[in-house]
Amino acid sequence: IYNKLIELDIPDDIKEYIDYIPSRTVVALGGDGWAYDIGFNGIDHILSSNENIKIMVLDTEVYSNTGGQSSKSSNIGQVAKFNLNGKKNNKKDLFRIAMQYKNVYVASVNLSANPMHTIKSIKEAFEHDGPSIIICYASCIEHGIKEGMSCSLKEGKLATEVGYNLLMRYKDNILYLDSKEPNFDKYDEFLSNENRYNSLKKINKEEAEELLKLNKEFAIERYNYYNNLSKEK
Repeated sequence: IYNKLIELDIPDDIKEYIDYIPSRTVVALGGDGWAYDIGFNGIDHILSSNENIKIMVLDTEVYSNTGGQSSKSSNIGQVAKFNLNGKKNNKKDLFRIAMQYKNVYVASVNLSANPMHTIKSIKEAFEHDGPSIIICYASCIEHGIKEGMSCSLKEGKLATEVGYNLLMRYKDNILYLDSKEPNFDKYDEFLSNENRYNSLKKINKEEAEELLKLNKEFAIERYNYYNNLSKEK
């Protein structure tokens, strides 16, 4: 803004205040209920507008503010209010949807897994001239972490290690998969650590095994998709 203004022919009484004119950035901040469901049309409108607006999604995979109902961000087999028998379909892939617009910066971050990657992604999102969306993995009391919320950072880190959550950036039409190759052998351990998945085994053990198996298969399929895409630079 400053560099553009000093090159313009503007009145002297305005020019003397140029140093006080800030560069404005518009940031939209909300949860997954807003971004994946009721506010998705607004998100889509921003991403397709080419406006310099930054979106940050705190993705808890459940409607936290209204009592813990199932969300389009909830994953297969996840138990929540109004979905006590476990969600039957996979999580909506907001990263993949946002990636369809050419001039959009997209990032998937997890502060628990890699703080520097989160900082780098936010910096790149704000430097991008156009719409940006950052999807932040967020632990929540509704996850029912067995060791308690004091261990949410540990559990969040495990989510990325096993491939449940991926660290990625999409900029200039190139995908960067920043996650290390996941240890899918520990995937079941991650799911068992949280009551949102583990409680289904008590309700219907047979169905729980089937749904959680599909959950893992979806994670592997998703990783392979983005891994292959990242090699097409």
